Order: sequence, then structure tokens, then C-alpha cells
Amino acid sequence: MKTTDTSNAISKARHTRDSNLLRLLIMLIFVFVLMTILRPNQFATMASFNSMLRQFPEYGIMAIGISLTMITGGIDLGVVGTANLSAIVAAKYLIGMVPRGAPQEQVVPHLIVAVLLSLAVGLICGSFAGLLISRFNIPPILATLGTQQLFTGIAIGITNGRPQSGLPLLYSRIGNMEFFNFVPISFVLFAVVALGIGFMLSKTRFGTHMYMLGTNPRAARYAGLNNTTIILRTYMLSGLLSSIAGLIMMARANSAKADYGAPYTLQCVLIAVLGGIDPNGGFGTITGVTMAILILQFLSSGLNMFNNISNFYRDVIWGGVLILVLVFNKLFSWRAERRAVRKSMV
Repeated sequence: MKTTDTSNAISKARHTRDSNLLRLLIMLIFVFVLMTILRPNQFATMASFNSMLRQFPEYGIMAIGISLTMITGGIDLGVVGTANLSAIVAAKYLIGMVPRGAPQEQVVPHLIVAVLLSLAVGLICGSFAGLLISRFNIPPILATLGTQQLFTGIAIGITNGRPQSGLPLLYSRIGNMEFFNFVPISFVLFAVVALGIGFMLSKTRFGTHMYMLGTNPRAARYAGLNNTTIILRTYMLSGLLSSIAGLIMMARANSAKADYGAPYTLQCVLIAVLGGIDPNGGFGTITGVTMAILILQFLSSGLNMFNNISNFYRDVIWGGVLILVLVFNKLFSWRAERRAVRKSMV
């Protein structure tokens, strides 16, 4: 009975706190309209939209993985390392097992095995990080910084720092195919992942347990939850999502390398915070994260259209936006707490 009451309270709280969806929608419309006005012949075009649909799924899926770990009160800074390592394992298998010019019926079984290998690597990487956090009580930020360096080092070691190219053309064709000559398959994968994770968080017991753990780990334990298992499963899921992103990156570049997507870690954290995920855990939705992904993609694509803005300033912009969002969210939280105190006193 106590567990049910706690679950209902957490479920109600998480929907109440996610009141920034309207603000995100206003920001999304503002950025879209602004970029359309500034670059009307470049931004609001079918070619531009198609390019955006190709760009954000890989880091968008990693951002969802980071968001899940933040909901439980942790963080996964090793998503890029996991993505690259899983892609490199798949690439090395394909390069070693598929002869050049092999017929399609001979390539397909190897593609399936390569994808399964990549997903397995993602699960192993995620479970390793989860074990460090749940069993050895290592702070998530330190544990995943360590795994990021470890996985990147392993990837560099098995490739000597060289890109793994020469993949079967069939993999690239499948990974870059489009539905209706407009919607990339990578976007379809992103949509499936976002809908699936959103359903899990809002409709399943495990999703509720994740919110309970992030809100108050001690109360979650007293309510009968196995915090260790929840953390382990969450980081395994983050690793799995990272491997999916790695497969998408490998298809887009038709190769795999240890340092692909290096700037994505900061972007993913920014997306999670901007999307309403509480860095302290317990609150946030995939709807908010998805809207934040679109905001950053519109902003990034718009900035690319200004030749006088160097790419070297991109990290400065993302870092500045992240700090502003954190400060804004903190001020908004203080304001909400003051209102709650005033109401309780009346």
C-alpha cells in the first residue's frame, strides 16, 4: 500500500513539475521563425528540413539515454565512447567477414550479426558503468567520465586511431535510405526510440520506479524498490541507445572512428537540461527532450548558414546556453517553492 501511494505521488509530481513544455514550444516557434526571417531562401526549404532530419537522430538518441540516467539522479557522460566503440566492433566484423563485391544474399546475414554485436557491446558498456555506480557507489559523473576515456582508449587501441572504412555498400544504402524520398530511416529510428521510451516512462512500473529513485533514493528503498537493479537497467538502456546512435553514425559516414561525435556529450547534456530534465533527478519527460532537440537543431542549422560565424564558437554558444538554462531553471524552481510556502502559510 505504501509503495502504491508513493508511486501515485511521484507520478503526479512529475507531471506537475514539467510545466516548461509551453515555454519550450514558444522557444521552438521563436527560433524557427527567427531563422526563417534571417535566411528565408535557405532555412525553410525541403532540402534544409531533409538535412536536419538526417543530423539530429544520432545525438538525439544519445540525449534520450543521458536523460534516462539523469531522471534516476545520475548522468552518463560515456555515451559517445560507447557509441563509437560499438560501431567500431561492428565495422571490424563487417570488414573482416564480408568479401568485397559479395552478393547481397551473402552480406545480409553478416549485417544482422554486426548489428547484434554492436547492440551487445552497448549493453556491456552500459552495464559496466551501472555496476560501478550501483555496486561500488562511485559518483555517476566520475564513473562515466572514466568509462568514456576507457571506451575511447579501447577503440583507439583496436584501430590504431584509424577510421574503419570499406564497409559493405549495402549497409550504407540501408542506413541512408529514405521513405517517400524525404524521411530518412535514421529519423524513423529516432521516432520509434522516443515513443518507446516515452511510453516506458509514463505507463510502466519501471518508469515510475526510475522517477521514485531520482526523487528520493532512500524513500525508494524503504518502499521496497531494488535501487541497484534500477540503476543497472537504466545504464544498460543508455548503453543500448548509444549503440543504436553509433550504428546511425557509421551508416552516415560509411565508416567508424574513435573520435566521431566528440562534441555530442555537451550537446546531449544541454538538450536534457533544456528539455526539463531535473539534474537532481526525479522529473522530466521525453516530450520536453524531443522539443529541446528540435530547438538546438534549428539553431545549429541556422548558424551554419552564416558564413561569418565560425564553428569554433559553437561550443562557446552551447556552453553559454547550458549555463543560462541552469540558472533560469534554478530561479524558476526558487520562485515555485516560494509560492508553495506562501500557500501553505495561508
